[in-house]
Amino acid sequence: MIDRLLTYGRMIKFSHSIFALPFALSGVVLASVEAEIRPETVGWVIVAMVGARSAAMGFNRWADRKMDAENPRTSNRELPTGQISSAAVLLFIAVSSGVLVYASYRLNPLCFALSPVALGIVFFYSLTKRFTWATQAFLGLALSVAPIGAWIAVTGSLALEILSLGGAVLLWVAGFDIIYATQDVDFDRQFGACSIPQRFGIAKALWIAQGLHVCAFVAMLVVGQVFSLGWLYHLGVFGIGGLLVYEHRLVKPDDLSKAGIAFLNLNAMISVAYFAVTAIDVLVL
Repeated sequence: MIDRLLTYGRMIKFSHSIFALPFALSGVVLASVEAEIRPETVGWVIVAMVGARSAAMGFNRWADRKMDAENPRTSNRELPTGQISSAAVLLFIAVSSGVLVYASYRLNPLCFALSPVALGIVFFYSLTKRFTWATQAFLGLALSVAPIGAWIAVTGSLALEILSLGGAVLLWVAGFDIIYATQDVDFDRQFGACSIPQRFGIAKALWIAQGLHVCAFVAMLVVGQVFSLGWLYHLGVFGIGGLLVYEHRLVKPDDLSKAGIAFLNLNAMISVAYFAVTAIDVLVL
């Protein structure tokens, strides 16, 4: 059973939850200026996040199973190699979706009403690479739901303020996913998959990623102004800016060997650091 659970965990890249979950918890922290944070609310937010992300990644793997089988970089994934069947993945998606919907029900009526919308957004991303080069922007949109949904979970309503953090997440994710997608440019052109690197070439795509990350940095500063955050938050954002600069120094058009490090390690640090400085600034200072 443990081996089976680990196989499913590898399929959905459970470790990549580090990208979205800290921003969801940041949404919870920022919502504390409007409403009291209760432990059970935080618990159900985490359950909802795990359900949503598991359903999204399961659907992504199922939708891309034929493409993954043809791509040398992904041909050893669990579906192409037969470690998990398509039927099992569809059941996994249904169960994970049910977890999200139930967690949303336990949170508040608005979360419950919007849970199908959240699922629609994260599922739709997996289809965009078939018809638009802006697929990285749609991934950013999918992950931007995390802090916005967390805000609604705590307050029971949607406010314009939290959209500033949602926008920052959208820009940040779209930028780093462009870097990740540079690894598959040749295959995408051969297979007919769409992406920003495939459409504009690696060099221009990396410039676009830099521009998006500059905008993400500015958006994080805007969050600080909108929520009247203090010196620690702003110091942390400038530190994140430094990590983004370093991320782009690792990846060059003629050398993509460190794209994986730039994608996973640095962005995991960014998401955790952002939550840490936000939580300390709001809840302690």
